[in-house]
Amino acid sequence: MEDLDFSFILDDEFDAVAIAKREDWEVWKTRKYPAKEHARKVAQKLGVSDGIIYLPGQPENNYEDSDQGPPLRQRRYFYYLSGANFHDCFVTYEIRTDALILWIPYVEPRQVLWFGSTPDTAKAKQLYDVDEVRYSSQLHKFFESRLSSPTVLYVLHEDQTPAVAKGTKVKVNSWMLQPAMDRARCIKDEYEIAMIRRANDVSSAGHRKVAEMLLRLTNEREIEAIFQAVCTARGARSQAYSIIAGSGVNASTLHYDENNQPLEGKELVVLDAGCEWQCYASDVTRTLPIKGRFSTKGAAIYNLVQTMQEECISKVKPGVQFYQLHLHAAAVAVVGLLKLGILKGDIGEVTKAGTVTAFFPHGLGHHVGLEVHDVPGSLPLMTLLNLGLDGGKRQMINAEALTKMSAAMRLGDGETATARAKALKERQVLEPNMIVTVEPGIYFCREYIEGYYLTNPDHAKFINKDVLEGYYTVGGCRIEDDILVTEDGYENLTSAPKGQEMVDVINAKKGRQ
Repeated sequence: MEDLDFSFILDDEFDAVAIAKREDWEVWKTRKYPAKEHARKVAQKLGVSDGIIYLPGQPENNYEDSDQGPPLRQRRYFYYLSGANFHDCFVTYEIRTDALILWIPYVEPRQVLWFGSTPDTAKAKQLYDVDEVRYSSQLHKFFESRLSSPTVLYVLHEDQTPAVAKGTKVKVNSWMLQPAMDRARCIKDEYEIAMIRRANDVSSAGHRKVAEMLLRLTNEREIEAIFQAVCTARGARSQAYSIIAGSGVNASTLHYDENNQPLEGKELVVLDAGCEWQCYASDVTRTLPIKGRFSTKGAAIYNLVQTMQEECISKVKPGVQFYQLHLHAAAVAVVGLLKLGILKGDIGEVTKAGTVTAFFPHGLGHHVGLEVHDVPGSLPLMTLLNLGLDGGKRQMINAEALTKMSAAMRLGDGETATARAKALKERQVLEPNMIVTVEPGIYFCREYIEGYYLTNPDHAKFINKDVLEGYYTVGGCRIEDDILVTEDGYENLTSAPKGQEMVDVINAKKGRQ
């Protein structure tokens, strides 16, 4: 809309909770990124007492046939050991001597004229939690002096081995570092939790503002613009992923990001959007009624998804296996869809067939950290091993996968207690200071349901096509929060309004007119 007023962007909620959060943030924003602590943690996960860890940062480069380059997105493993967020840096960590060195580019005055200044070695030493800062032009000599005797050089990937290492006595290990770093990154420290909490606070403010202005909006792109504006104004220019603002049938596409369709004639809009704060991600989804109220069918689906989420969040605590939560969400979905008449038949048979995956086709959640879909550590958070499922942006859970997950939870079916115990050890258990999303959803994607389920008699017999037809216009519904696992339970880091609070926010200004 042409008269969209962006003067809203710095509005704050002046309540006791918001003030307390700001006071906490005033403490954390003055602290250095704990790079040295991370280096020691990685060495401990490596299980070695000697050797050199070497990580290159993101090099500066331009698009093909252009003098323009993409915005910097620092390599996350490098950032984890350095905290430095500019181009052309390197980091080394000598495990035996506990020496962490940041290597930075020298910037001459002509470069400063065009591109601004990057810190020199003295300034960088003040900024970063490292033992030394040196110019990267000296890195070659450093390696020559260190690699003259038998030494193990730990790199993420073989192609990141420095050229100077070739022909020396050094042993290059390219298979141990990444798993060790994944195990280290999986459990967040207090600093990382503070960054993710801050990202959630900013993202939640963006979601709230979209809800406040929703009744004035006419197109998906305005939703994206408002969310992006709030984040940028509050200091978070980077998004953790492409904003999803899908209305109507677009809400049934999990990663829809065209965000250019009118809202007129649509009922719901799924807003899946989360900013980054100092490279740490948030991941927040809300489903909003475009006209300020849910239809009967829309309310039924929203309430079902909200029940799925609330029950699963309440079960988060150390020792719980996350995929058990997914099975619980699927079980709640089966009951709800049977009550609505979308599914039909015996609940046990419907559950065993896994037909619910036609409507709940993805995993319940994932880790959040330096990546929005962060590293899981040494064991998968969601899927069984050897399922052959895609571990990409959002793990697909098809009927076969759900059936295998369910079988692993049952004694019998030819499984001995020993076999079941072994199976359970192959799945990740929640631990304190993990941060995971809980994001159930119900979707009515006609192409997916008709292409894979209604053409399969094993599933078609459990789906009432006539009832289902009335739900396609609902599109989809997803609700997602970022959950910190605590010593005895959980903390929900996401404060964006949902449920009745969200509806009240949407209609508040209308009520004052």
